[in-house]
Amino acid sequence: MLLVFDIGNSNIVLGTYEGKRLMRHWRISTDRQKTGDEYGMLINNLFRYQGIRMSDIDAIIISSVVPPLVVPLVKMCERYFHIHPLIVGPGIKTGIKLKYENPREIGADRIVNSVGAYEQFGGPLIVVDIGTATTFDVVADNGDYLGGVIAPGIGISTEALFQRAAQLPRVALVTPKTVICRNTVSAMQAGIIFGFVGQIDEIVRRIKAEMGVSLRVIATGGLARMISRESKTIEKVDNFLTLTGLRVLYERNMADAKRIAGK
Repeated sequence: MLLVFDIGNSNIVLGTYEGKRLMRHWRISTDRQKTGDEYGMLINNLFRYQGIRMSDIDAIIISSVVPPLVVPLVKMCERYFHIHPLIVGPGIKTGIKLKYENPREIGADRIVNSVGAYEQFGGPLIVVDIGTATTFDVVADNGDYLGGVIAPGIGISTEALFQRAAQLPRVALVTPKTVICRNTVSAMQAGIIFGFVGQIDEIVRRIKAEMGVSLRVIATGGLARMISRESKTIEKVDNFLTLTGLRVLYERNMADAKRIAGK
């Protein structure tokens, strides 16, 4: 069984695969202060609740945009699973050409999303990841990674609004019924939700105009489904896109992963 980790700034999403089938998945908070032992015990509890044994896992792949957590997670894998994981980073075989000025600058999550999206939907396409940051990644019809856009995410912007405006409260991210609102909470929700919908639709429009071809638009991330209901450009939401990409990358690097693991 394959265990995949997507370490994001806000959440860690993990899942187990048997072949190409996603069997179980979990979302936990990213905590830079946790040790490898703490993560090991947390994952053990999640596994036990689902009737999975740690010995059932025979391969692991990790994607991370939080560098300080890579070492603790690697140590956790080695101690509790007795497996040295494959890390998404320089040198890994992606199966796509990265047409970026410096490919090492591309976040691991953006590569994984692009691989997963192209594997499932083909190209050309735009992948919109609505997370801590909102990223837009463009994949050509032949699978080449062409680049994209990085914008502040909903959570970052909402927290900044609360911290910098003394009279504004923290609000739940709920779509209001109207744009013209008659109370402060609804007014903030309208500005946040509809503002980000407008941002996404306009950036997608500009990408399509620049490319000059028809592109599918696939969204992922914790808030993707809520935003997609208001968006005019998002065609499909795939909450497990990153996990799919990790599975595909492991398959493309299976021989190297087994050599690293000593199997």
